[in-house]
Amino acid sequence: MKEKTSITLSADILADVDQLAGRKVSRSAFIEFVLRRYIREKRRAQAHAQDLERINSAADQLNSESADVLDYQASDD
Repeated sequence: MKEKTSITLSADILADVDQLAGRKVSRSAFIEFVLRRYIREKRRAQAHAQDLERINSAADQLNSESADVLDYQASDD
C-alpha cells in the first residue's frame, strides 16, 4: 500500500531525477527505486559489519587457542 507524502528537494536534484528517470518513469517511482536500493545497501552494510564483528571475535579466540597449541608443541621438543 502506498501513502502520499510531500518532500522538498533542491531544484538541481529534481533536474537530475527528471533526467535520470526519463519520460517513462515518474519522479515518485524513481525516488522509491533509489530509496529502496539505498535502504537495501545500508542493511547489507550493517549485516556485514555485524558478521565481521562476529568473525573477529571468534578469530581472537581461535588465535589464542592456536598460540597455546604452538607453545605446547614447541615446549614438547
